[in-house]
Amino acid sequence: MTIKNILIVIFIFVGLYVVLDFRDHNFKRAIDACISGSKQLDKPMTTQQAKEFCEDQINKNK
Repeated sequence: MTIKNILIVIFIFVGLYVVLDFRDHNFKRAIDACISGSKQLDKPMTTQQAKEFCEDQINKNK
């Protein structure tokens, strides 16, 4: 194998690692935003209740 082929393989593995490592980043941010918003509702929730509600709503909308 040439150096070019080795670099391509390394680049592919690094890219796969980055994609698989950060795939839940947006989901976690959406849940955090939903929890913050749910604390400002008329009917206050505990943090755990808000997290469960938000996860259900986000998974239902997928």
